Amino acid sequence: MTDLASVFELPLRVYYEDTDAGGVVYHANYLKFMERCRCEWLQDLGFDVARMQQQDGVMFVVRQAEIDFDEPARLFDQLVVTARALHVGKVKLVVEQKIYNHDKLLCKATIKLATLDCASFKLTAMPTALQGALAR
Repeated sequence: MTDLASVFELPLRVYYEDTDAGGVVYHANYLKFMERCRCEWLQDLGFDVARMQQQDGVMFVVRQAEIDFDEPARLFDQLVVTARALHVGKVKLVVEQKIYNHDKLLCKATIKLATLDCASFKLTAMPTALQGALAR
């Protein structure tokens, strides 16, 4: 595994739509927050996900998600969601993601992604420029 140090951060606010009847963030919404962070991370690196699908015919899919929940997030909390590449391969990307409320770690996940050909849904190599950007 390649240990890459660059961490991307995305600030998010918790809204009513994110919470359950108990007033805390519903567990599945943490995955949504992480997805937004990964998309913004790629955009920040210069790779628009929609353009990649249209022009390169490549898309990312989640193959595995391992999540540990430590503390709940609540309505109007100001969160920071992070993404950091742990491994960049030709078709595989392993990302460590964390969600913080100020300095308190709320949730940590390891997300394993693969790149697929949009037409065939078969594994395909991610663009080499993206591999290089993620590995920096």
